[in-house]
Amino acid sequence: MKTASIEPYLAILKQYWGYDEFRPLQSEIIQSIASGHDTLGLMPTGGGKSLTFQVPALAQEGLCLVVTPLIALMRDQVDNLQSRGIKAAMICTGMSRTEILTTLDNCTFGNYKFLYVSPERLSTDIFINRLSHLDINLITVDEAHCISQWGYDFRPSYLKIADIRSYLPAVPLLALTATATKAVIDDIQQKLLFKESNIFSVSFERPNLAYVVRRVDDKLPHIIHILSRVSGSAIIYVRARTKTKEVADFLNKNSVSADYFHAGLPRETKDAKQSAWKGNKVRVMVATNAFGMGIDKSDVSVVIHLDLPDSIEAYFQEAGRAGRDGKKAYAILIYSKTDGAVLKRRISDAFPPKERIIHTYNCLCNFYQIAIGSGFGFVVPFDLTKFCVTYHLPLNSTYHAFKILEQAGYIELTDELDNPSRLMITVTKEDLYLLRHKNDLWDTILQVTLRSYTGLFSDYAHISEEIIAQRAGTTREEVYIAFSQLTKENIVNYIPARKSPFVSFTQSREDERYITISKEVYEDRLLQFEGRIKAMLSYAEEENICRSQQLLSYFGQLYQKVCNQCDVCLKKKKSTFSEDDFEIYKETLGRILKNAPSTVQEILTKTKLQEEKIQQVLRYLQDDGTITVNDALQLCWRK
Repeated sequence: MKTASIEPYLAILKQYWGYDEFRPLQSEIIQSIASGHDTLGLMPTGGGKSLTFQVPALAQEGLCLVVTPLIALMRDQVDNLQSRGIKAAMICTGMSRTEILTTLDNCTFGNYKFLYVSPERLSTDIFINRLSHLDINLITVDEAHCISQWGYDFRPSYLKIADIRSYLPAVPLLALTATATKAVIDDIQQKLLFKESNIFSVSFERPNLAYVVRRVDDKLPHIIHILSRVSGSAIIYVRARTKTKEVADFLNKNSVSADYFHAGLPRETKDAKQSAWKGNKVRVMVATNAFGMGIDKSDVSVVIHLDLPDSIEAYFQEAGRAGRDGKKAYAILIYSKTDGAVLKRRISDAFPPKERIIHTYNCLCNFYQIAIGSGFGFVVPFDLTKFCVTYHLPLNSTYHAFKILEQAGYIELTDELDNPSRLMITVTKEDLYLLRHKNDLWDTILQVTLRSYTGLFSDYAHISEEIIAQRAGTTREEVYIAFSQLTKENIVNYIPARKSPFVSFTQSREDERYITISKEVYEDRLLQFEGRIKAMLSYAEEENICRSQQLLSYFGQLYQKVCNQCDVCLKKKKSTFSEDDFEIYKETLGRILKNAPSTVQEILTKTKLQEEKIQQVLRYLQDDGTITVNDALQLCWRK
């Protein structure tokens, strides 16, 4: 296989990101795709996946097309690239036709380097018609496991990526994912039409991360116990949005600095909470799984799961946000005897009866007054709560009914999008100058906006009415009124912020007699889901196999050594003593180290206990976090 020189890419890495060398696997992936080979990269969370396509795309002429389902991460990456002086744009559900056309024109004529696209947009007429005008040098598919029906987050819209390849037969493709089983790895390459198998993967082993399962019924006090033993930043994952605030309030009442995060919060609020946590102004973030994607914080010392995730893949990815700096960290799952039953109930929620799914589809069509044989291509903001109240449907199972209808090809439902306000000036600079005398307040608002945001005459910019109002000495409402009126006068195009999922009809309304929920969509996926639930429960309940070995085995990395630091391994270490002997050694060591930090040799001279057992107990206490090592290489008892 021909290999490209790495030197030009190191220069770009240094120029834009300030790094002198690549992380493990980055350079190998870059060389592979730079040499024109379709490539699959399996990189753990926090492994620097984005640089594997951003760097080589900058090294050549043309545009890198990035397909990703994560709208928030898409927006973050575009903002990050733009902050480095790199031209990047995005197209996703929720954008107007005018916005999409403007973005595509900019990518065609404006020397843009990156275009991020949600998979739902790939097959639209607008995109297909403009595709031949785009000078695409690389296709990147992030979260590539979504293309596989064997994956834990299969999305039918990902299957459209293969169609794009037929328009760009000479363009290499890079597929990226953090977690994938052997079956998913094979499926990704087949579905994305790889010319030959070409996989780059690092071991999923995290030697600095101790996996722990704690069996307790009263979970909240145990969190306090954990956080008192492990210092540093923490993430606590829960499933329900309401629970995020409840747990955060409990921690704050117990003198632990905490905040909460979920997808239902306004974007400005989420940004503020995230910044406070990243800046260590808040120690603990209690969150749903909406928190974590794209967060670059390496010094998280502990990730705690209060509720069981639906799969090992999800757990591994979320737990992997601890210890990215290479220092000792903990991934702790708190498990109670009722959690297994709760997890099993999710199966019936996720797969409601087919009759209910068909009834939900009919209700949706009636909700928007769509007649049989019409509705194809209809896209509209969708309020799930209002819909369920209108038709007296349960919220959770109705959401999953929509997801099954999506798998069956009848509709597409985006997750809740937090679309900030967008603005573009539609007149020339000269014409705008002539209009300045019309309204003093509007003139001030426009001038502040021009000073605060760049590129407004050629592209839409995300704006904050709050920031503009503060800088203009007025109110948010006045800014809204000004931009709304200026839009009516065709001076600007203003799209106010909107927080909503979108539903789109991917085929005309079908008579319920002919609606098909196939075996592949329902029965096969139900079996897969049950298998993932079973694997998650097995991990939580297993008490004899090393936690790290369990996780690695799930991903096909067999015959790995024991980690010697998970709760199972520590229990086995401790079991070589009788309970009484262990406590005698622990108490003796505690008296010595609580009095003053000491080296191992100093401890050995102060006691007549067996050296081998002293060493063994010290290792246990160090792994358990009871003792630490200071800069003078002395052992210290953690207070």
